[in-house]
Amino acid sequence: MHDPNTMLARVIAQAKALKIPVSHHIHPQVRLNARAVTRFGCCFRRTDGSYLIELSARMLEAPEASCLQTLAHEVLHTCPGCRNHGSKWKTYAGQMNQAYGYQIARTGTCQQLGVEDARKIRHLVVCTQCGRQFPRAKLSPLVAHPERYRCKCGGLLRRDY
Repeated sequence: MHDPNTMLARVIAQAKALKIPVSHHIHPQVRLNARAVTRFGCCFRRTDGSYLIELSARMLEAPEASCLQTLAHEVLHTCPGCRNHGSKWKTYAGQMNQAYGYQIARTGTCQQLGVEDARKIRHLVVCTQCGRQFPRAKLSPLVAHPERYRCKCGGLLRRDY
């Protein structure tokens, strides 16, 4: 198991080495969220202007590189003008990716990060042409009306409970 606080300090040092303007007010302890299923990390801005980085407890079972990458993603949100995934944030993410081999992106998947997908699959939509599956936990427009959508291959979609 990885030490998230040590990894956070490492990521902050990496960003500072690249002259990326991360906040000097990042809480040094990572908060672990044992209930997070679809979110791997989060950056909270506190009322006093400091930042708290949260990491899904599931990430501690992932490869260390995935934890570092997720923490780096959240640390970049502490930079001025980077609360979203806009051009500044993308520029800094690109610098971190190039320098340290990360693959920081706006979103990540369980498969990319090497964690088990713990979402409950309640609905399944399938392409009638290529067989691609679209598992969903919630009743979304795709699940309710698959006839309105097409697969990338052009095939029709159907609900396959």
